[in-house]
Amino acid sequence: MKKLVYLIVILTTAVLASCKKDKKGGSSTSFNLVQDSVYYYEKEDYLWFDAIPGYNTFDPRSYGGTSNLGALTNELNAISQLKINPSTGQPYEYYPSDPGTAKYSFLDDGTKQASLNGTNTDFGFEPLYANDNDLRIKYVNPNSPAAAAGLQRGYQILSINGNTDLSYDGTTSNFIINAVYYSSSISMQVQLPDGTTKSVSLTTAAYTVNPVLLYKVFNLGSGHVVGYMVFGSFTALANAQPQLNTAFNYFIANGVNDLVVDLRYNAGGVEKTAAYLDDLIAPADKSNTLMYTTYFNSNLQNNIYPLLAKKIAVTPGMFIVANNQVNFTKALSLNVSRVFFIVTSETASASELTINNLLPEMNVQLIGDTTYGKPVGETPIPIGHYVLYSPQFSVENSAGKGNYYSGMAPGSSTYPGMLAGDDVTKNFGDSTEMLLAHALNFVKNGTYSITGPKIQSLASKQSFSIYQAKVVNRNLITRKLKGMILKTK
Repeated sequence: MKKLVYLIVILTTAVLASCKKDKKGGSSTSFNLVQDSVYYYEKEDYLWFDAIPGYNTFDPRSYGGTSNLGALTNELNAISQLKINPSTGQPYEYYPSDPGTAKYSFLDDGTKQASLNGTNTDFGFEPLYANDNDLRIKYVNPNSPAAAAGLQRGYQILSINGNTDLSYDGTTSNFIINAVYYSSSISMQVQLPDGTTKSVSLTTAAYTVNPVLLYKVFNLGSGHVVGYMVFGSFTALANAQPQLNTAFNYFIANGVNDLVVDLRYNAGGVEKTAAYLDDLIAPADKSNTLMYTTYFNSNLQNNIYPLLAKKIAVTPGMFIVANNQVNFTKALSLNVSRVFFIVTSETASASELTINNLLPEMNVQLIGDTTYGKPVGETPIPIGHYVLYSPQFSVENSAGKGNYYSGMAPGSSTYPGMLAGDDVTKNFGDSTEMLLAHALNFVKNGTYSITGPKIQSLASKQSFSIYQAKVVNRNLITRKLKGMILKTK
């Protein structure tokens, strides 16, 4: 059984040579050729390419928009709705929050690749509505401007750029989106858990991403020692591996025998890093047994990829199943038979892959909300000024299970655990934060039900986040889910 060949597609030509001929027999603009390129790449490499009609029928140049990116997005959205999932009767890329748009496919300006490599240029925090009138800091990236200013998850945001009316509505959400994601400076007043307030001014800056936001150990007595880690994104393995090793070596040194991995806001990233995290968690006796299998479309499996062949070094059979099976290789020496994953609707792709790979191998428990549902992945393809992310493969674990297009539902027959709400008023690692508290209680008492003082959950009120508001407002191109990326390092 051969190890999966991890690859990154590096395409430097702005427009494919094969797309330069005007298919309509008239004049072509450079943008027309980009529209053609999106179509031809999808027709060759898209996981569900067989549902895409011929060029003249589909007519990629017929898609317009308020901008070039908008037109290309509309084209990609149309492609994404063509293949129907027989188990649901909806397109495989059906997105319940925004029907008609692609759940997985998108075009990016290239900033996502830098993030995957371990470099962000932003403020280093994200906001989240606890309820309509309560805007909070969802998380803070280590090494970021927000971290340097002392901001922490759970702080309430009282004002942004002097505006104190932050109640949720369409106008306010656009104001917040622009201030947080599309500005180079921001001023805020925040309230700390002790009721005090502080004012901060931030300027965007480049920083190295530490995907391990927090790790700590809880000694619950009676031999119960729990390791807890918040993993924010699956950056390239060269960036993530040292940080993961530091956390897991700490767990080993402290005698951890139960593990909680917090993936509640982890939207995915590099597939190779997901496999490494599984190697850290899995029992040692799973080494050299099958972890998962990657399935490419029939074009790629049958060596029909003339466009890709011009851009990357390929060999016959590179994409067949036999060459795309990954085995466990135990990393470090943590010995646990059970792992709890904290999840939400923002837990996606490489995060879900990590969970799915372990399900047949050990006791896996999910705590939180139903995950995003993305059992597919992609290799980024530069086209013109953009980078195309669109599913090219699906994944299944050693038991042949995948197809979690509707997400993983905690507490269901397939995914044991508990359905519960996120409490953004508490910092990561606070033992009274609802999702972590459920895990700790289960380890100590064998039940998810928490007795004693009531722990406030915002599950009934927290119906959306800024991330979801951006979807509603059609303003998420550069903030789309990272996905599950094939990468060499």
